[in-house]
Amino acid sequence: MQVDFGRTSEDYARHRAGFPEAFFERLLREGIFHPGQRVLDLGAGTGTLARGLAKRGGDVTALDLSASMLDSARGLASDEGLSIDFRVAPAERTGLPSESFGLVTAGTCWHWFDRAAAAREAFRVLAPGGRLVIAHFDWLPLPGNVVQVVHTLIDTFNPSQVAPYVEFGHDAGIYPRWFQDVATAGFTGLESFSFDTVVHYSLEAWMGRVRASAKVGPVLSAEEAACFEVAHAKLLAERFPQAPFAVPHRVFALVATR
Repeated sequence: MQVDFGRTSEDYARHRAGFPEAFFERLLREGIFHPGQRVLDLGAGTGTLARGLAKRGGDVTALDLSASMLDSARGLASDEGLSIDFRVAPAERTGLPSESFGLVTAGTCWHWFDRAAAAREAFRVLAPGGRLVIAHFDWLPLPGNVVQVVHTLIDTFNPSQVAPYVEFGHDAGIYPRWFQDVATAGFTGLESFSFDTVVHYSLEAWMGRVRASAKVGPVLSAEEAACFEVAHAKLLAERFPQAPFAVPHRVFALVATR
């Protein structure tokens, strides 16, 4: 199925939780990122990683294939007084000079790329000693929780495998196959870390977050999406009547050196 996140860029910008402060603190503490560093953010979407790094002094260029997503990203960056160079370009062919960045990031998007080509391109644009960080911030479908129950509802409206999340580890929030991707491209010094946190969603925010999921807003027709919205609201009223919802999330990051 054709997935177009631009169709849900407003919900994505407003309701999808960005990477937590602890993630950026870890990058700083471990010397993976430092103020003044030239950073390239691939598959930037609405700019959660790009803004977080720019706020901490990074000189950030952010790429995405969706002009609509980047329009939302520019608005959010402007609201925060941040200067980020947003460009429409694929992760596999950035068009940027070789060895020109100290850090390349990809936040919850690596599975959408031609992974081998993206890894080679990241290697090319990084200066020697530069780092690639492939990061994810995923909600966790635990038995009986709101994520698992809503996943089941989504599958009744859209049973297709839009993205091979389960194959790659999405349900567990851990991505072992990314190690092979970057090692094959020539990266060394591979390390990873993960930690769990909780995101609290109001009813409105949760509804918007689900609309921005890959198997809902970006792929369903307007009629299908409207029917899903009614069913989703009914399900929440019956099974989870008390908002806000405390939703478990996992941060995962693979760090590789050029």
